[in-house]
Amino acid sequence: MTLARGVFRFVAPIGIAFALLLVIWVVFLEAFPQVGPRVGQTPAAVWTYLFGDEKSAAHRETIFSNLEITLRDAGVGFLVGMGAALIVASVFVVSRAVEQTFMPVAMLLRSVPLVALTPIIVLIFGRGIVGVTVMVAIVVFFPALVMIMVGLREAPTGAQDLIAAYGGNRWMALRMVAVPSALPSVFAAARISVPGALIGALIGEWLGSGQGLGSSMIKAIPRYQYNELWASIVVITVVSIVLYAIVGLLENFALQRMK
Repeated sequence: MTLARGVFRFVAPIGIAFALLLVIWVVFLEAFPQVGPRVGQTPAAVWTYLFGDEKSAAHRETIFSNLEITLRDAGVGFLVGMGAALIVASVFVVSRAVEQTFMPVAMLLRSVPLVALTPIIVLIFGRGIVGVTVMVAIVVFFPALVMIMVGLREAPTGAQDLIAAYGGNRWMALRMVAVPSALPSVFAAARISVPGALIGALIGEWLGSGQGLGSSMIKAIPRYQYNELWASIVVITVVSIVLYAIVGLLENFALQRMK
């Protein structure tokens, strides 16, 4: 029964999200007829492009090969951004002086649009996976930093005082009390950061590496390949929804094991 409930919690949000996606898609095309059938592709047209045409296999190979690059870029940047956010949040929570010194700088950098930072990032780190990783990590880092800090600060005070009474330092209290109690915040940050990582990867590929879905979607516009453009958007959206749900499932599993 528990397994069935867990599967339902995983499948139901995905089904609802897909249904809403289709409704919004159709309503958008109906509400803006000026888009035209050549530019505004319907769900049926995208399905035909991916599965119902004699060239569908080639279309899928092109899109999924680019998707593989995008997932690699997003995955590496996600891990770097989340790891950096966890480390920096821990340092900020342990040392108020460090937080007061560097947090305003972090918030100032966060206010700068990523598109504006891209030329500097490309100049310093190049157009390869390192540059794209930095862009993705920036997108992931700042929201995750704030959420993880909130979770670490909500750790039970009594448990931390008990560790201090037995001679433990702040780092021990952080490791033994704050980090375990902050796991819901860490998973919440991860769920929010998954779509952000994909968006960061697309921006990095568009403005930096010239590879992956981010680059192929931009190149499809001047070639009037709107079927490819819409199919790519649908694929990356579906992947984003599925990854979001998977992180939520892992969160439920981890929190159940801790009880």
